[in-house]
Amino acid sequence: MKLSVFTVATPDLNAEELAVAAEAAGIDGMEWRFRGIPEDAMSEKPSYWRNNRCSIDPSQWEEQIPVFREAALRQGRKSIALVPYLGCGDLPATEQAFQAATALGASMMRVGVPGYDRKTNYTELYRKAVHYLNEVQDMAKQYNVQAIIETHHQTIAPTASLAYRLVESLDPQHVGVLYDPGNMVHEGYENHRMGLELLGPYLAHVHVKNAGWFAAKSDDTDQLGETEKNTGNKLSTDWKCHWTPLTEGMVDWVQMVRDLRAVGYDGYYGIEDFSGALESKAMLQHFADVFAEIERRVNEEEQA
Repeated sequence: MKLSVFTVATPDLNAEELAVAAEAAGIDGMEWRFRGIPEDAMSEKPSYWRNNRCSIDPSQWEEQIPVFREAALRQGRKSIALVPYLGCGDLPATEQAFQAATALGASMMRVGVPGYDRKTNYTELYRKAVHYLNEVQDMAKQYNVQAIIETHHQTIAPTASLAYRLVESLDPQHVGVLYDPGNMVHEGYENHRMGLELLGPYLAHVHVKNAGWFAAKSDDTDQLGETEKNTGNKLSTDWKCHWTPLTEGMVDWVQMVRDLRAVGYDGYYGIEDFSGALESKAMLQHFADVFAEIERRVNEEEQA
């Protein structure tokens, strides 16, 4: 079983520190975050999406890529992916990211799909995404880096089937799907085995995290209208989805691995734990330990 880490989940470690921690935990692959740190975040404590010390700045990628690439190589780790935050249709930024991914030696790179917020019709967003992905496919061929779209809540690809609809006319050698069951707890749950069977050769990568739904606290009125806030006359129960530690959420990772093996998946499992329950080094070791036990159990089942 091949393990990797997406560096968004280890914001307090720099490239060298993360590579050392990954080697110690037996995690082979590195997925490097490709995003700059906002100037007003520089003095903040490390955080997943703002002051992330394990990020490559797109405006300085030519100087920074060798630092990250060599940090991995010194510890015998492999840079398997570049993970930018690309807007759907932004071809200049997409090509820049492909250039950076090639310099890194990565085999995969995440590309953008439109968000969905009820303001623009899905059909219009779908047409925009398919047009963009056709252009992306040409770049993927040129740079020999597979483009991947992620199953992600609040986008037009929250499920395996909607992600498949975006890529089904494309060559899976060049465009694939990053399957993220943790995101699908927030939005997009389908029977995992069925979704994986549908994706077939487009299944390119898997992210590992967990989440759960919890009844909102009585003082959590973010989603209530003014009348309901004032009167308490709620018409439904309020629920919120939160990230959880790996073994405590709604994704059954033992069954998930069974399903992935059943469809022939032999790629990386990439940790992206946002629960904050463990500090980064302990989180990486916990991930490796949990997946070693899952592998042991599933192997025993298959041999029985």
